[in-house]
Amino acid sequence: MKRDAKFDLREAPAYRLSEAAHYLALSPSTVRAWTVAQRGFKPVIAIADPRTKTLSFVNLVEAHVLAAIRRKHGVALQSVRRALDYTRTRLGVERPLAHQQFETNGVDLFVEKLGSTINVSRSGQLAMAKELRAHLERIERDPKGVPIKLYPFTRAPEAGREMRSIVIDPRVSFGRPILVHTGVPTAVLADRYKAGDSIDALAQDFGASRDEIEEAIRCELALQAA
Repeated sequence: MKRDAKFDLREAPAYRLSEAAHYLALSPSTVRAWTVAQRGFKPVIAIADPRTKTLSFVNLVEAHVLAAIRRKHGVALQSVRRALDYTRTRLGVERPLAHQQFETNGVDLFVEKLGSTINVSRSGQLAMAKELRAHLERIERDPKGVPIKLYPFTRAPEAGREMRSIVIDPRVSFGRPILVHTGVPTAVLADRYKAGDSIDALAQDFGASRDEIEEAIRCELALQAA
């Protein structure tokens, strides 16, 4: 059977709320608040399948960018909605958080509006913009500016170890995290570790560093415990 030429894995429902929350180092309640309509308010992010509450890869990217504000500044959702509506109108794009324009003038538009809405100082606005750009740097795009890969923070950004050892690519391993340099799914490494293989043995078998193996195991074991 031929696949529809318009089918795009980046837009396909692929991640449960709990998975998305884990990959982005957020609480499930935060992701739910952003993506599920509540008390008459539209979701901040329009997810791929509202019925099953399942996110696409592009939704994951949108939430990753928005996490820069939520994780550190705890801005109210109503303020975020207003700032996004303003940015959407000014940029002329429906989904600014996933759009390449957001990397240029979009960040400043969003933070400017957000700052005026919640009365944040100029230095506070600069801090927000810096946080947003740090998250945007972890998105890889194709020549048309469409997101194709996401390098999630495997630890909180404040930890000071902002490794890029794990990547999420919707075209590989069903969009589940893999090691950047080897392509090995993090789930495989975690299963081997649980079965008794040491970190050193896994590093040798898969041609990876200890740090990379540790990040992969931390990612998967934390997900299963969630």
